[in-house]
Amino acid sequence: MTSTLTGTVALVTGASSGIGAATARQLAAQGAFVALVARRKDRLEALAAEIEQAGGIALVVEADITDRLQAEGAVEQVIERFGRLDILVNNAGLMLLGPVEGADTEEWDRMIAVNVQGLLYTTRAALPHLLQAAELDPRQVADIVNVGSYAGRVASKGFGVYNATKFGVHAFTESLRQEVTERHVRVGVIEPGAVESELGTHNKPEIRSEVIDPFFEGAEVLAAEDIADGVAYMVTRPRHAAVGELWIMPTEQA
Repeated sequence: MTSTLTGTVALVTGASSGIGAATARQLAAQGAFVALVARRKDRLEALAAEIEQAGGIALVVEADITDRLQAEGAVEQVIERFGRLDILVNNAGLMLLGPVEGADTEEWDRMIAVNVQGLLYTTRAALPHLLQAAELDPRQVADIVNVGSYAGRVASKGFGVYNATKFGVHAFTESLRQEVTERHVRVGVIEPGAVESELGTHNKPEIRSEVIDPFFEGAEVLAAEDIADGVAYMVTRPRHAAVGELWIMPTEQA
């Protein structure tokens, strides 16, 4: 039986670990050629080898998408290799928590750069190719999936700037959806709750011990594969059906 995504090309940012890596595996298993974009080349190469050993095709693209030229160059590499782009998964993200009072503004800058600017740069570069793919076989539809967060729905103490970036992702997603949906480019946001990943490991030790670790020690949280399943669901709907928002939470998360 022909896989749902056979003949398509997907680009996944933040593909070196967690949700990005799981999504790349899932899309490759569905038949897509997958471009793996992140800064950690050694991890991308290991993932590409794993995908290819399973019968898929993967392209390693080492890039820092917070640099506009590198984001544009990443898309160009995909087009040069595969000649098209059908699916963009904007997964790269950074979560640095803490109070606004006395905050390290460099952490704010880093989050805004990754969570917002990197997503914007990559989307802008990819959009002409996605619009073109939406007119072509095999699907005559293209997809952008932005990985948002439960933190883009509900603001919490200590999450202020992270909340701001993810609320922004959700707003941008809906605006772009309205802009291109009639041209059969589907734009949706997936909103994970707590996921076992490296996302929380970049925080200061006191934030990890006081905020992050207690929650993860006391709850059954999601796996990266749970979110990858959601992304795959969104991009494999029939051409006439678009999933604009998919919220996935651990059952135990209040």
